[in-house]
Amino acid sequence: MKNALITGITGQDGAYLAKFLLEKGYKVYGTYRRLSTPNFWRLIYLDIFDKVELLSADLIDSSSMLQAIETSNPSEIYHLAAQSFVDASFDQPIGTGEITGLGVTKILEGIRHIDPHIRFYQASTSELYGNGSREPQSEISPFYPSSPYSAAKIYGYWITRIYRESYGIFASNGILFNHESPLRGMEFVTRKITNSVARIKLGIDTTLELGNLKAKRDWGYAPEYVQLMWQILQQDEPDDFVIATGETHSIEEFVTNAFDVVGLDWQKYVKINHKYFRPVDVNYLQGDCAKAKRTFGWEPKVKFNELVELMVLEDVSRWERWLSGERFAWDATNYPTQSTLFLLHKEPLDYFSRKTILT
Repeated sequence: MKNALITGITGQDGAYLAKFLLEKGYKVYGTYRRLSTPNFWRLIYLDIFDKVELLSADLIDSSSMLQAIETSNPSEIYHLAAQSFVDASFDQPIGTGEITGLGVTKILEGIRHIDPHIRFYQASTSELYGNGSREPQSEISPFYPSSPYSAAKIYGYWITRIYRESYGIFASNGILFNHESPLRGMEFVTRKITNSVARIKLGIDTTLELGNLKAKRDWGYAPEYVQLMWQILQQDEPDDFVIATGETHSIEEFVTNAFDVVGLDWQKYVKINHKYFRPVDVNYLQGDCAKAKRTFGWEPKVKFNELVELMVLEDVSRWERWLSGERFAWDATNYPTQSTLFLLHKEPLDYFSRKTILT
């Protein structure tokens, strides 16, 4: 049995990857940050909370990351943890650099000193390309970061390559374009849209405020993308890969499709609020995934329209279930602004009764 360590296991990708690796027969360890409010809802939602070993660690604290590597004794490390919200990086540029950028070096140093045979996956991002091109972006397209987040990620990308070339570590970058799912956090525009559409459909809300509707993104389905993370580490040699659908759609298209799913006209409910505009926005991202197609036979199964529909229907289902009195793990309960419904009806979830979390 192989051991795998996933940093950031409580996030969208971490949870889906953990489920995938468990099905492959791995023993899965995952790092999480200690927070005043536990954030294990995705692991519970996927019914894998009892099946993974959780390790308390923080990218700011090198010793805790070294301990996580020593405890898990992994053959593969998937580094997904980061300050991953682009907008927040403008408010916290120094913290973003320390966590999202230098955090990569801390893990690579741990690999170099503990076991240089560990295979390492770095979660890179399409934000590396910024506004540098109006053509589909491949592994050889120029980078032009447009936020503190993308600047930190570009450091992580290059330090991964430097350790690969300098120390012979099996270290690969997955340059994943936007990938979404019902487990996406509500800080991200796609989930903000689908959650709001559900609430408007059910009469809980009446408006949805957004920023730039013209920005275009290449949106895929997260459970498919985590499988490519694994495949990247199964190659004979380390390498870097763009993972994308090869299609681009605007935020306005996403909004239109989301409201269409519930039979509503989006223009009656959407308001533009300039506070949601970034200081510098990336206007166009579209991935050229020809290399992944050649190497893995990669073809996305869930396309844009289906992705939007499944996210909207899941959020509608969640709100209907909650309003009917059912209680389950999801993220809306962590947002007081979502509704007074939670003040009136929220029942605490017992996250910890079923297992011991390693520290």
